[in-house]
Amino acid sequence: ARRAAGPGAPELIKLRRYFDHPLFVEIFADSIAAAAANVPADARLVFTAHSVPVTADDRLGPRLYSRQVRYAAALVAAAAGYAEYDLAWQSRSGPPQVPWLEPDVADHVAALGEAGTHSVIVCPIGFVADHIEVVWDLDTELREQAEAVGVALVRAGTPNADPRFARLAADLIDELRCGRAPARVIGDRKSVV
Repeated sequence: ARRAAGPGAPELIKLRRYFDHPLFVEIFADSIAAAAANVPADARLVFTAHSVPVTADDRLGPRLYSRQVRYAAALVAAAAGYAEYDLAWQSRSGPPQVPWLEPDVADHVAALGEAGTHSVIVCPIGFVADHIEVVWDLDTELREQAEAVGVALVRAGTPNADPRFARLAADLIDELRCGRAPARVIGDRKSVV
């Protein structure tokens, strides 16, 4: 498209991944706190993100996607005051013989219920908006599955139209435009490149 537009075509620049940006961490930590107000204090925190085939997770580097999700979960959990939490995956599709990231969030919540957990806060760390894979998969299907095994489930919100998410995007642009060092929350770097 740029070639077809000629010399006046706009330059396309991809923004960096922002899983460790302070505003990303803050938004999700606040959404966990809001969700926690609706469940007992001993609720288990479970992060979820879209599962992908294991081979896709390795495509850009060894387990890059899952390590970045794991790192973001660790940063957000720490900011929200949780020393313990779990990471599960959702929205698996495709042939069953192709290995995908696991555990599946529904299987994980069921296992928590069987182990005696009575309430869960699910934080969709891998999603920035309430679209079908959040509203249907988590708010409807997962909630029904959790209730069937005696687990009360609340979901932490996604950024959606939070003004801080717009500020995050503007900050990423300014990092490039002004040559500023990236704003990052630093945690245990063993889990990410």
